[in-house]
Amino acid sequence: MMWALVAIVLAIVVSALPAAASVVATDAKVEGDRDETVFSLTLSAGVPAEVFTLANPYRVIIDMPDVSFRLTADAGHSGVGLVKAFRYGLFAPRKSRIVMDTELPVVIARAEMINVPEGEGVQLNLLLRATDAATFGTGTGGARKRAMSRSRPVDDAEAVHPRNAQPVIVIDPGHGGVDPGALGGSEIYEKSVVLEVAKQLHRELTKRGGYQTFMTRTDDVFVSLDDRLMFSSEKKADLFISLHADALADTDSAKYVRGATVYTLSERASDAMARRMAEKENSADAVAGLNPDESEGAFEVRSILADLLKRETANFSADFSSTLVGEMRQKLRLARSPQRSAAFKVLKQTRTPSVLIELGYLSNTEDKKMMQSQKWRESVSVSIADAVDAFFERRSH
Repeated sequence: MMWALVAIVLAIVVSALPAAASVVATDAKVEGDRDETVFSLTLSAGVPAEVFTLANPYRVIIDMPDVSFRLTADAGHSGVGLVKAFRYGLFAPRKSRIVMDTELPVVIARAEMINVPEGEGVQLNLLLRATDAATFGTGTGGARKRAMSRSRPVDDAEAVHPRNAQPVIVIDPGHGGVDPGALGGSEIYEKSVVLEVAKQLHRELTKRGGYQTFMTRTDDVFVSLDDRLMFSSEKKADLFISLHADALADTDSAKYVRGATVYTLSERASDAMARRMAEKENSADAVAGLNPDESEGAFEVRSILADLLKRETANFSADFSSTLVGEMRQKLRLARSPQRSAAFKVLKQTRTPSVLIELGYLSNTEDKKMMQSQKWRESVSVSIADAVDAFFERRSH
């Protein structure tokens, strides 16, 4: 049985579907060359699927209902033919996404969902064919709105409010869902490491009392950079802590580069490494298959008041960064230059002191081993919580 294709943004329509949560992806294959490549996904049952392409960088996107992925640990890490790599996971609650990075602009020459030969379930097959940049344009999904963002973020200088009775802490586990972040081989993802640390930190701060603590995500789901900022603004955060982990592609450097680093916001990066890190973290939305934000100017400070707020916030952020490095140094391995700065979008918060912590390097054997340890997660959380206590103790006088 085969389902029909409709419209430029391809929609594969099926009938008599089971509950979406019961559908499982059990296998994914890429075969072909740089002229034509076939991507095949085996599913336990048919689901509606929307397929489209995006530019800057060139990507093929597949959106489906809440599909569970039970693929091999290294699925998508390397490519074949026109596909450089692919990633998968929750893009939003009850919405799954696959993002394929392509070597060249491609057209979807054929898309079909067929019964698995001599087996149960169905197979989604996409035939990708190389094309030229002019023909590709912005891709078939180039005009799509960023519908998954809950609302347009606003400059929070316009929403200045009194200090909360109890300090509000927003913990931001980076990446998630379809965006795995850095990889430590095939067995460990940044998104999982930082989520576990975030949960541990939330427990530690809750145990100490005196704070209202929130997390931008509590499970393995993608959250856009805009929505992270909006969440912080809505919660009227007094402190924003974004958690990440790095990885180096250079295997020689990976042997000896390790340790935690604390980043604060600056328009000009403190060094080349900080600039590279900001570029990587700011690309999270593109990694998850979102169009570039055409209205980033909404975050620019437009008034003298906002400038003053931003300067005061930067001072508080620098103060917390210094306190945090001092506390972490007592229990954890730090990078050679543990305090850096760059233009991280998630730190562009006019009224909320904010830091981004790179907890270590998944590309380093020793760091990776530590980051999988519950004892290490507890030490990290205690260090950060101690810094939070010291920061607000000073501000209370």
